[in-house]
Amino acid sequence: MDKLGIAGREYTSRLLVGTGKYRDFDQTRQAVEASGAEIVTVAIRRTNIGQIAGEPSLLDALPPNRYTYLPNTAGCYTADEAVRTLRLARELLDGHELVKLEVLGDPHTLYPNVIETLKAAKTLIHEGFKVMVYTSDDPIVAREFEAMGCVAVMPLASLIGSGMGILNPWNLQIIINELKVPVIVDAGVGTASDAAIAMELGCAGVLMNTAIAAAQDPVRMAGAMKLAVTAGRQAYLAGRMPKKIYTASPSSPGTGIIGS
Repeated sequence: MDKLGIAGREYTSRLLVGTGKYRDFDQTRQAVEASGAEIVTVAIRRTNIGQIAGEPSLLDALPPNRYTYLPNTAGCYTADEAVRTLRLARELLDGHELVKLEVLGDPHTLYPNVIETLKAAKTLIHEGFKVMVYTSDDPIVAREFEAMGCVAVMPLASLIGSGMGILNPWNLQIIINELKVPVIVDAGVGTASDAAIAMELGCAGVLMNTAIAAAQDPVRMAGAMKLAVTAGRQAYLAGRMPKKIYTASPSSPGTGIIGS
């Protein structure tokens, strides 16, 4: 079976999903189950995973023995903030090392601050974290993250929460072609076709939150995203037919026609 390998572990699903923005933890659980995802991201600064005693915890809705938790640094704007947040996550999750790093540039665009992200990644890798990094779609920067030891590079398709889909497939294709670590599209996916396109380009996976949580029916959308990621991956592996400009080609053979 074609599996996604990250940091020495294999996963059947290539869809990674966030756990924020849902109505409650019950809806979160239903959507994650419908998505088939095995890796779930958790915003440590916004979601209770035990740091707030006496309040509902995500750990009850999505048991860690069933899902791989991917603590992230959503809401962090400096390398120091991000590092402190993930150190806390490791403590709360009993030494958990696989993390998603994101350091944002400003609260308006949520575009990644690459300089601060590079600083944070260097520190975290030195401390033994296995870093999956959210970044811009700059191929040079992506190569730098791979060279320093990140276990996955996660370029944006478009701005976080925008639902605009893949705005620059050419840059994304360069990154996919040049990197050996998994390239996972993160941010900007709006609907199932966006996810399918990312997978058809050759992405190892797709990470999304708002596209599911902000849908009118999040659970149904989660199921649609599961199918889209699977279909896109299968299409990529099958190899699409070449595009032909101004050249028609009949679907049926041109020889052996009845009556000719």
